[in-house]
Amino acid sequence: MLMMKKNTSYLVTFAAVALFAMMMMGNMSVSRAACVATELQPCLGAITSPTPPTALCCTKLKQQQSCLCQYVKDPNLGKYVNSPNAKKMAQKCGVPIPKC
Repeated sequence: MLMMKKNTSYLVTFAAVALFAMMMMGNMSVSRAACVATELQPCLGAITSPTPPTALCCTKLKQQQSCLCQYVKDPNLGKYVNSPNAKKMAQKCGVPIPKC
């Protein structure tokens, strides 16, 4: 009886560890997009002129949303991200400009 209880304990521990590992692997597959500013190239027209953003621009902006603070802090990109046209574009795409 003691041997069976010990085996059950190991089995429960193994199942818990396996479940935790699967959950962690599942989270890895839903990782954020890499911060690559050139991915926002479809938005260039909306940033540099008062034209509405395209659907592709909004999709790319949403994918890069977690990177916006990084872009704001970059001396070469910050002026574009903080521009009035960029703020209008983000609003039309439904992406808030973060306070960094």
